[in-house]
Amino acid sequence: MASTEPEKTATPPEAPAPEREKMAPPPEALRPESKAPGYFVVADLVLRVLLFASTLTSVVVMVTSKQSEFFQVSGLRYPVLVSTKFNHSPAFIYFVAALSVACLYSIISSLLSVFAILKPGCSTKLLVHFVIIDVLMLGIVAAATGSAGAVGYVELKGNSHVGWKKVCHVYDKFCRHIGSAIFISLFASVLLVLLVLLSVYSLSRKIPK
Repeated sequence: MASTEPEKTATPPEAPAPEREKMAPPPEALRPESKAPGYFVVADLVLRVLLFASTLTSVVVMVTSKQSEFFQVSGLRYPVLVSTKFNHSPAFIYFVAALSVACLYSIISSLLSVFAILKPGCSTKLLVHFVIIDVLMLGIVAAATGSAGAVGYVELKGNSHVGWKKVCHVYDKFCRHIGSAIFISLFASVLLVLLVLLSVYSLSRKIPK
């Protein structure tokens, strides 16, 4: 007599556990940026060292701007020695003060950048502070550069509408110092712009997508 029981179909064997574990991607592959080298931190440090050098040079050039010339004054028999210095103008005094603050900040921030290279885990919180203070320093340095540049332009060209005479044809050495300091300060402002952009871009890379 033939059996009426249904035939049992054999189920395929399950894949062993080790093979399924091999199919899962490793944790490092899910986060490829976790071990990425800190190129942005190194670039940040280089820019801050350049900022220190430029602000210090600009302050030194401005402070050493001094020249004395003899002028013939009506009513006097002999010419009078007249000197001009940077501290004769409030704009130049503010320029020296602002660039000195930026120079001090560049030293502190450079040391913090070195600390961020040694300990990359704390770089995110540090970048937030860098962005805020860099923008503040950019405003201070840019304002000082603009005010000193305006006074320097009047000294170079004069202003016939209000009767301000140009003096750079007499105090040529003094004006060269002023122009060089303003140009270096403008370079420092560009460095601060690059630092702000670099910090913002580095923060945007850390935002999970």
